[in-house]
Amino acid sequence: MTVNEIKERLSLTILGGQKGLNNQVSGGYVSDLLSDVMGNADAAQVWITLQTHKNVMAIASLKDLAAVILINNHQPDEDMLGQSNEEGIPVLATSLSAFEVTGKLYELLK
Repeated sequence: MTVNEIKERLSLTILGGQKGLNNQVSGGYVSDLLSDVMGNADAAQVWITLQTHKNVMAIASLKDLAAVILINNHQPDEDMLGQSNEEGIPVLATSLSAFEVTGKLYELLK
């Protein structure tokens, strides 16, 4: 499944990184602790978080993540969006909680 298919099925809003909408997704990882994601997330996963700063994109790029989903209507900082566009890693937003969007993503990918 691609990031774009997930975006459509979960009614997510694309905020940046549109070049990566065709990235393939293998799963998801939920954490707000950058070191946890750096140590445990796998390539091609979608990272679900409330973190909105540039360092999120540094970790997403380092781990070759497919996309980042921001929960609870959080909006990214401008430097995060710039990095998202440069790296081609989509940043998506939802009004859902981490619990809700994680469950929906799991159902799509299982």
